[in-house]
Amino acid sequence: MATPNPFPAGISKEQAFSMAQTEMEYRVELFNKLAQTCFSKCVDKRYKEAELNMGDNSCIDRCVSKYWQVNGMVGQLLSAGKPPM
Repeated sequence: MATPNPFPAGISKEQAFSMAQTEMEYRVELFNKLAQTCFSKCVDKRYKEAELNMGDNSCIDRCVSKYWQVNGMVGQLLSAGKPPM
């Protein structure tokens, strides 16, 4: 019995790996931008304490939530073929 092809029809193994690598690079870039944006927005430049305080944590939580929400909205618009607002 032959093993089924795990890739969609018409896509070679090399193409699938290239697509996966591009997706991974996108995800890493997205995470780095999210971390940099929320950190610079929410954490004081002069560290006063060794750990984040409650205000920092709340700000980061809201920032990350909004970032993902907007990212999802843009993704939906792009997949629908509409330009972002």
